[in-house]
Amino acid sequence: MTDPQDLKAHEGTYSSFIGMLKWAIPVIAIIAAIVVALIA
Repeated sequence: MTDPQDLKAHEGTYSSFIGMLKWAIPVIAIIAAIVVALIA
């Protein structure tokens, strides 16, 4: 059914996605806080 090579590629893609998400969420939160502070 599933090719083991596809699983390895999926694991690599997933780990890089999670790694980027760990940095993106705080950055987006900081930018949103700055925008809210500028508007208020």
